[in-house]
Amino acid sequence: TDFNYGADEYDAEGNEEPKALPEGSETMPYIDESPTMSPQLSARGQESGDGVSPTPTDGLGTGGERDAGKGLEMRKLVLSGFLASEEIYINQLEALLLPMKPLKATATTSQPVLTLQQIETIFYKIQDIYEIHKEFYDSLCPKVQQWDSNVTMGHLFQKLASQLGVYKAFVDNYKIALETAEKCSQSNYQFQKISEELKVKGPKDSKESHTSVTMEALLYKPIDRVTRSTLVLHDLLKHTPADHPDYPLLQDALRISQNFLSSINEDIDPRRTAVTTPKGETRQLVKDGFLVELSEGSRKLRHVFLFTDVLLCAKLKKTAVGKHQQYDCKWYVPLADLVFPSPEESEHCPQVHVIPDHELEDMKMKISAIKSEVQKEKANKGQSRAIERLKKKMFENEFWLLLNSPAIPFRIHNRNGKSYLFLLSSDYERSEWREAIQRLQKKDLQAFVLSSVELQVLTGSCFKLRTVHNIPVTSNKDDDESPGLYGFLHVIVHSAKGFKQSANLYCTLEVDSFGYFVSKAKTRVFRDTTEPQWNEEFEIELEGSQSLRILCYEKCYDKTKLNKDNNEIVDKIMGKGQIQLDPQAVQTKNWHMDVIEMNGIKVEFSMKFTSRDMSLKRTPSKKQTGVFGVKISVVTKRERSKVPYIVRQCVEEVEKRGIEEVGIYRISGVATDIQALKAVFDANNKDILVMLSDMDINAIAGTLKLYFRELPEPLLTDRLYPAFMEGIALSDPAAKENCMMHLLRSLPDPNLITFLFLLEHLKRVAEKEPINKMSLHNLATVFGPTLLRPSEGESKVHLTLASDIWSHDVMAQVQVLLYYLQHPPISFTELKRNTLYFSTDV
Repeated sequence: TDFNYGADEYDAEGNEEPKALPEGSETMPYIDESPTMSPQLSARGQESGDGVSPTPTDGLGTGGERDAGKGLEMRKLVLSGFLASEEIYINQLEALLLPMKPLKATATTSQPVLTLQQIETIFYKIQDIYEIHKEFYDSLCPKVQQWDSNVTMGHLFQKLASQLGVYKAFVDNYKIALETAEKCSQSNYQFQKISEELKVKGPKDSKESHTSVTMEALLYKPIDRVTRSTLVLHDLLKHTPADHPDYPLLQDALRISQNFLSSINEDIDPRRTAVTTPKGETRQLVKDGFLVELSEGSRKLRHVFLFTDVLLCAKLKKTAVGKHQQYDCKWYVPLADLVFPSPEESEHCPQVHVIPDHELEDMKMKISAIKSEVQKEKANKGQSRAIERLKKKMFENEFWLLLNSPAIPFRIHNRNGKSYLFLLSSDYERSEWREAIQRLQKKDLQAFVLSSVELQVLTGSCFKLRTVHNIPVTSNKDDDESPGLYGFLHVIVHSAKGFKQSANLYCTLEVDSFGYFVSKAKTRVFRDTTEPQWNEEFEIELEGSQSLRILCYEKCYDKTKLNKDNNEIVDKIMGKGQIQLDPQAVQTKNWHMDVIEMNGIKVEFSMKFTSRDMSLKRTPSKKQTGVFGVKISVVTKRERSKVPYIVRQCVEEVEKRGIEEVGIYRISGVATDIQALKAVFDANNKDILVMLSDMDINAIAGTLKLYFRELPEPLLTDRLYPAFMEGIALSDPAAKENCMMHLLRSLPDPNLITFLFLLEHLKRVAEKEPINKMSLHNLATVFGPTLLRPSEGESKVHLTLASDIWSHDVMAQVQVLLYYLQHPPISFTELKRNTLYFSTDV
């Protein structure tokens, strides 16, 4: 085991990072008394020192007879790790002392930066502490370098413990030192420049020559160090045989250090100081939750806490098993200083790097596939290790999704300068945070700066007070928790009333999928009304969903506010509400009418749910006179056409006016419009063209998808489905090409010609990806299952768990279509004539 006494920690993003030192008023935790409680706290993570690894162990013995030797080797490891961090500590003290001499020199001139009194206060006892540790380091270093099992160094630790009185003086002065430094840097620009960037020398064998750190962060180091030394004493004792001459000396040193630690914690009992606001009221936690912060260009998962008068952004520190977790404050903003910048003020804000949809879709597919594997393992009473491994993988993937999918900016600005940017996936949540903050801001709030002790206590209280304990991913759910609904929710948004004055109004629908909420549908804007009548129907895919949220907005047509950022929602939320999706209540064949009341507004809607296995069915039409649910060969023969009229008309219309529509084919059209179009095509009504030219383009795209989805057998046929699945799984490109082309050649002519016609259309749509955001991959995800999914009779064979076959087969179906979309143009005549492909029977 290596030991980590460094301040390295595991970042919430899943990468090890050296702990960032606080800036400004971000102070670090106060004294950690935990080592005094339990001696099992030694092993702490994988690396040691402040990022400096201990020397590798040479021939650690195994077996009883070498246990003593092994213990001594462990001592060497503990010590070399400690030495490395001691070297860093000395460099930090040195960096603090560096400006002291020039400051003293100017103090007696006509233009002093600081007075002698101020210098004495800020740098109080630093020189003494430096000398104590330098002497300790110089004595210990050679002992560790020329290590042998008889080395003794207990006396050095005992001496170090006996000099803790200097630390006592330092701690007593610490608060005044910080306040003085703060005041001086506010009133003196030169000192401010000095204290913002002190250069700390890097360790001897590290690549970095210097790092720059604030004076405030460095002044905290001695406080941190006492705790560190106490931890090391624990570990040394643990690995020192009781009959070793060092044993009693280390015991003595540990006793002194522990007494010292508990005495200063009692002296400063900070528990009373921070839990009250400047006006003496109790500071209470109002709301907390996980949000993604965009910090220095990368996404970080933070736990955000809203107290009565302050917003605090923290991250969970990685701690050893069994030790209670702690939060680390990244920044805080007193609510008296907090403002929400309007979109125009945030122009200079960093552009949010949005992850392309297809990458997010890919990840969702992966997660669904792992979910089915877990189900299978459980069903087959699989090994718990295999299940754990899958769950870990699932957590990593879900974590990635949680971090990378949010794109709605939520900006927080501190009047005193700094701005922060969170990204949310739900505007509902964004408005909840905003409203909670604004409610608190109605009270008479005071601005303040928290002292390090106060901040330490406030951050410490987060752990006990928090209401959200788990990162919102489904892998965190217990097995007995409701898994949520999988399938399709049909929602009709009827109307709303209760508006005070006329406005341009629309609604959006959000559901939770993969553990977090996302917007899934949006009604059209009903202009200039107090009683909008939308009557629009949506089909929303549910992925483990438990709640439906409805938000009602007033559309903003103010040119100055628009087009700042694709994801900036500038429209005003008039009301919002949420209902639980109760599996029992929802799973009926009939529509279920409901009203959500919000903010004095009532929205009427209806919903019904179809589970995934129900929606997989292709049902042939009873009457063969229409086009929906009728075999493609029947339709083309009747029409004397190569490609069904409905396909040609919809494609032509989309190419005419939908090719630049954002999310074309992905965003669902209004179901009532699609049903109307279906009826017109089925009746072969002469008004088709007029109707098409007036219809919302998403409804036309939806009608085309519905046509393929309702074919009694998929366009690429039931017969060839197993062969497509095998062909796409081939790894040799030449074999795959041969097989995939041969399969196309094996399709009936109407199927093949229609497929090639659609393929070219989808390629043209993808050429406009910069505008319509629909890549080949997105289109393959939308159309793959529609063109390939076998009809009911065929899929019976492997319909074990709807979600199982769903995830695995869908991935393959998407891959098949993607293969043809990425392939150079395929012509019908070439394909039929081409003998290059061996006609092997698949």
